[in-house]
Amino acid sequence: MVAQHDYAHQLLAVFRTEFNREPELLVRGPGRINLLGEHTDYNGGLVLPASIDKEIIFAIARRDDQTCRIVAENVNQSFTFGLDQLNHSPLGWPNYLMGVVDELQKARLQPGGFELVFGGNIPAGAGLSSSAALECGLAFALNKLYDLGLSTLDMVKLGQRAENQFVGVNCGIMDQFASMFGRNQSVIQLDCKSLHHEYFPFQTINYVLILCDTGVKHSLGDSEYNTRRSECETGVGILQQYDPTIRLLRDASTDLVDAHRDEMPGKVYQRCRYVTQEIQRVREACEFLLRNDLTAFGQKMYETHAGLQHEYEVSCPELDFLVDQTRQDDTVLGARMMGGGFGGCTINIVQREAADAFVERMSAAYQQAFNIELKCYPVRITDGTSGISI
Repeated sequence: MVAQHDYAHQLLAVFRTEFNREPELLVRGPGRINLLGEHTDYNGGLVLPASIDKEIIFAIARRDDQTCRIVAENVNQSFTFGLDQLNHSPLGWPNYLMGVVDELQKARLQPGGFELVFGGNIPAGAGLSSSAALECGLAFALNKLYDLGLSTLDMVKLGQRAENQFVGVNCGIMDQFASMFGRNQSVIQLDCKSLHHEYFPFQTINYVLILCDTGVKHSLGDSEYNTRRSECETGVGILQQYDPTIRLLRDASTDLVDAHRDEMPGKVYQRCRYVTQEIQRVREACEFLLRNDLTAFGQKMYETHAGLQHEYEVSCPELDFLVDQTRQDDTVLGARMMGGGFGGCTINIVQREAADAFVERMSAAYQQAFNIELKCYPVRITDGTSGISI
């Protein structure tokens, strides 16, 4: 992929060719990573995401009618719709954008038509949330172009609703929140129940974050995700008998879960224990960040992976292999699976001078074990959704 500054110029050139004029606004909508706090979001717990330098760039201008013309530069596709004709597209990607327009209209805000070219370097299927980048980038652009008066949090909630309602994906709020609220060299401790958030420094002068993409997505992911949610809800129902203030697992302690272990059927105890421990891990890990102790932070990542592998059971052989490969490597501070599980990426904190050797070694080992080419992406923590100037 060309450097993003060059890529923005490339999008500008496409915009001029397609629409025979200059765009009024350039916007970047970043993807996101999550350092800790996995499967805690729908339990009302804490997560620790950050926006990154893998992003979607938008070149956009107003029209004086009700027509929206969009060019997706990466996939060389275009799509046109009217503001009063929001029908699902089999192409897939237009639905995220129409969902944003739909939610604006439901909020009685009336953006006009627009012409848009977008594209970016968020790797497909790597779990970096290109959908949130699409939603947040367009919401930001239309808010700016049409002076809609939305706050950053308004746009986050609107992006989530677009994905829940129009696209039909029951995502939590973390992805959109991280894409909009990101801050350079900081992670966001987000409370998914209250939406209270704090920034913690994540200084990677001597270290680099590297994602290793397994290249697999096991089909049981979706059904197992729903099973985990219902197992957590079962646990909450049991714990509520002893403390009626408990509404979500984040309201319970590991001690309380342990005390009622024998009442929990099937795997419910393991699931609840993992979630309550993971929420506590996020709190402890943030204390390490305040002390700039990335070594101790990295150990928490390994603990999280062990919990996801053995207690929450959402890992897979490919993810476990990649994490195990790092355990005896002194240049790696921490590694774990990231995202829903059953495939996707591991996230690794690696000494900067050892990064190339790390990628080489991991790629060779993975190829030998699974006969799959390992894609590795170094990522840098950046600011959230914003306008850019050329």
